[in-house]
Amino acid sequence: MLRKWEDLPKKMQTEAVRPYYEYLNKRRGSLFLKRTFDIVVSTVLLILISPILLILAVMIATDSKGGIFYRQERETQYGRVFRIFKFRTMVADADKIGTQVTVQNDSRITKIGEKLRKYRLDELPQLLNILMGDMTLVGTRPESIHYVEHYTPEMYATLLLPAGVTSEASILYRDEAKLLRNVDKVYVEKILPEKMKYNLEDIRRFSCVKEIGTIFRTVLAVVR
Repeated sequence: MLRKWEDLPKKMQTEAVRPYYEYLNKRRGSLFLKRTFDIVVSTVLLILISPILLILAVMIATDSKGGIFYRQERETQYGRVFRIFKFRTMVADADKIGTQVTVQNDSRITKIGEKLRKYRLDELPQLLNILMGDMTLVGTRPESIHYVEHYTPEMYATLLLPAGVTSEASILYRDEAKLLRNVDKVYVEKILPEKMKYNLEDIRRFSCVKEIGTIFRTVLAVVR
């Protein structure tokens, strides 16, 4: 779960990242439990909700043209690029006809996609990414390569751990689309730095108990 310092990518071997690394290095046991928890929970959930996933897949296929999944490239632990699993909620090739972040009343969102986004059902397939080791249940949301290029040296500390499905920042910014008005610049200069403050604080206070609490808070936020 955590490489040796000298094995980290050069862009992460900085004094801005070192304090976060040192803290996590002392909690290798917790990191092992974190990965074990991810494997067990994602496996059980995939089995239990497989009928729901099948129903949603059929609804997406009949609602609009295009594939079932949206497989955009994102960055995860140590800057490794992977393809995220998400149910498609927009028209085909939406990222080629607009920004890489979704804004309120985005015309690219399909009818069924609007419902999936509202209840975060579009993220259920990410259980596959967790099982494969690309993601974790609780951690910094995976950004597209375009936005990682705007990271400050300290923000690279979030890449010490796998990208997550949910986090404190995800809960607080669950209505992110309402804050944006089709301007990519707003996300880079305003939203991203604020989200990263919470993501970096989560690393400073990392514990398995805290992450379980974040999972329950996410469920409550979606229900509300």
